[in-house]
Amino acid sequence: MSSLYKLLSVSFGWLIAGIWFLCRALLVAWAALAIYYSNLPWPSLRLALAVAFAVFAIWALWFSRQRRMSVIFGALFLGVVGWWIAIPPSHDRPWRPEVAVMPRAFIDGDRVRISGVRNFDYRSRNDFTARWEEREILLSHLTGIDFYVSYFTEGPVGHTFLSFTFDNAPPLSISIETRPEVGEGFAPVASLFKQFELIYVVGDERDLVGVRTNHRGEPVYLYRLNASVNDARRLLMVYLARINELADQPEFYNLLTNSCTINIVRYANAAGRAGRFNIRHLLNGLIDSYLYHSGRVDTTLPFDELRRRSLINEAARAADGAPDFSQRIRTALPTAPH
Repeated sequence: MSSLYKLLSVSFGWLIAGIWFLCRALLVAWAALAIYYSNLPWPSLRLALAVAFAVFAIWALWFSRQRRMSVIFGALFLGVVGWWIAIPPSHDRPWRPEVAVMPRAFIDGDRVRISGVRNFDYRSRNDFTARWEEREILLSHLTGIDFYVSYFTEGPVGHTFLSFTFDNAPPLSISIETRPEVGEGFAPVASLFKQFELIYVVGDERDLVGVRTNHRGEPVYLYRLNASVNDARRLLMVYLARINELADQPEFYNLLTNSCTINIVRYANAAGRAGRFNIRHLLNGLIDSYLYHSGRVDTTLPFDELRRRSLINEAARAADGAPDFSQRIRTALPTAPH
């Protein structure tokens, strides 16, 4: 009995030591990355400061026998946290043309006018004619919501966005994205450290869908949600309010807390969704499986068959540039659930 107690005691001690080591390592890594991705304008200086901090932290926490070194590390860490918190988002940067205009919604009862709607004409992914429009929609003609999942490479991580459908107008797509500057591209780690502002790109499906299917070569799946008209209207109103908030006050994108699928779920909750967090909200390349097994899409077909029929790339390529693009990409889809 005593040997068993001894074994459990030693094992518990090793577990606590391992957890303590991991916590300190994570603090050092976070702070070093926060320095590297800070708002200092000189990359070489940021790198040098990040390395210097990491070297000092490792020495202070694991090798120094002086307790005051741990105190100094704590003070430096809090200083980095304060510095990081104070970095402000901005609307005033040299934005890439695709995200140069922030949309805004003007709501007048049933009528909504949206400025900054993107409807580019693409010849290739980087060769396009920029066109920003105003769109007017009538909330009373809203019929439902369609859910898109797009992949850079098919796997557990993708990009999700919604289209709101109407019986008297083309669908209106809203995509929650990073707002990169000229010369920037998306970087997952950097997105955790205030490197990208947030934008809600409002656009025509020929643009937001077509650029992905026809010019970026991304597999794109379209699922018709079984949300009621009232639920769709509540969700759209949440989106419009957030679009205006963001136009007034910039925010940073964050892959884990302020990104596409996380915000879709958050706004669905605000609009009345009943449901708990699911790991597929983060691993959003699997979100269609979540939608299926939670009954939010057509479940009369096996999931694999529904997914196969929801891939729209072939139809989108055939409809490239056509005025009825939105209708043609939906032709072979399973019947919208009720």
